Amino acid sequence: MLWTSSCRPLTFARISPPFLSSFRGLKQVTARLGSLPSRNVHTTHGGLQVRSRILSYLPSGPTGLWTSKRPLSGVVSKRPTFDPRFFSSHATPATTELPVLSPPPVAMWLLTSSALVFAVIVVGGVTRLTESGLSITEWRPVSGILPPLSQRDWEEEFDKYKRTPEFKLMNHSMTVQEFKEIFFMEWGHRVLGRIIGLGFVIPLTYFAVRKRLTATMPKQLFGMALLLGAQGALGWYMVKSGLEDSLMETPGAVPRVSQYRLAAHLGTAFVLYAGMFATGIATLMDWRFAKRGEWAGLKESEGAWRSVVNNPLVKTFARNSKALTALVFATALSGAFVAGLDAGLLYNEFPLMGGRLAPPADELFSPAYAKKLDGSDIWWRNIFENPTTVQFNHRCLAITTYTCTALLYASARNPALRAVLPPMARRMVKSAFVMANIQVLLGISTLLYLVPISLAAAHQAGSVALLTTMVHLLVSLRRPGVAAQAWRQAASQVKTATKPT
Repeated sequence: MLWTSSCRPLTFARISPPFLSSFRGLKQVTARLGSLPSRNVHTTHGGLQVRSRILSYLPSGPTGLWTSKRPLSGVVSKRPTFDPRFFSSHATPATTELPVLSPPPVAMWLLTSSALVFAVIVVGGVTRLTESGLSITEWRPVSGILPPLSQRDWEEEFDKYKRTPEFKLMNHSMTVQEFKEIFFMEWGHRVLGRIIGLGFVIPLTYFAVRKRLTATMPKQLFGMALLLGAQGALGWYMVKSGLEDSLMETPGAVPRVSQYRLAAHLGTAFVLYAGMFATGIATLMDWRFAKRGEWAGLKESEGAWRSVVNNPLVKTFARNSKALTALVFATALSGAFVAGLDAGLLYNEFPLMGGRLAPPADELFSPAYAKKLDGSDIWWRNIFENPTTVQFNHRCLAITTYTCTALLYASARNPALRAVLPPMARRMVKSAFVMANIQVLLGISTLLYLVPISLAAAHQAGSVALLTTMVHLLVSLRRPGVAAQAWRQAASQVKTATKPT
């Protein structure tokens, strides 16, 4: 009950609390309040008499502003606002505007984009495994979206392929029909890349123009868009390395793309995937926190999340999780060198290599790979260009990654840490350990069975899945965004102000 300066009671009994507690209600109420005249009144709230400003004109009746049958119909505001004058004793004339909070459609768009990047990584792996990547000898970003449509077009495309080192050294007996099979594999990979680009840039432009992106997101997302464009150019730069005529002059050379460029291409795809996925999950978590007070599986966690993220045990766990995520990324990147050098076709046994834990030192660091007369480049060239050393390094990284994942999972089961970790973090660390076991089994099977396409593709997909669980774990330990905190605080104040005394 409020009392005006003329001592006449003024009730808000007809306000619908569920409506006020929603974001749309908050947005519409505060927008209308700021545009109507007001006067100073006194109200009693929680035993404390507060002097504040309220509306001097409150239309009543069936069509009034405060009727529950027609709550604030027709009131529209382009930007959500929140007037602290209505809920505090500080009757200042200024109105604080809430920051933009990205809605769930933004999160769904980002997660869909990350799923498409996941798919293109797997398709790219199959393209490499089927030796289809060098079948298209030109890069035509626009016209290349259409495959050859007539027999004459196919003959022309096949003639271009006949001039490549791969055809001359390996596929000189290939027919047009066989060429079509590898062509469509590479063509599908490129078309999927174009779909990802358009499916990312067009919605990004729409959300940016409509101001649906949180303040920190535009720079990040436009950076991803630029990286997507660079990824297409990097893919062609990689393919071009396998079309060079110099391969014909190198004794024993095998027509394939540069392992350095392959690793850069795959690494960029991993970065794009992790960025899209993490941003999408974070956006969804911020919305749930702002709307329902949920954070990382904790209910009504408006203040609980601070005690969690500031806990020394959780801080240590978060640092270890970040280090493990970097290790997972490095292990996956080393797999690109294994694929680029066909190193998986050597030493098809595990855990030994040639009957011993490690190959001989003169094989791991062979002088044949050094190109400088003084041999000063023998170390790094063997690490990145010697198939034996590359496979050995990948094994060591994989074993280290598995061990660290098991240790992180074991630490999460410690009663002291388990008591403070949010539910989502506990689920994700368990998922990471399960995925690490699956990935190890896939890697060993791929090696023992001489790299069959199905197992090798599953192994590459497993690396993305393991990275997914680690990225999700990191996001589950992040603080709610500034915009989400502001919205949650505003909603809490409205809920408190409308609560009956």
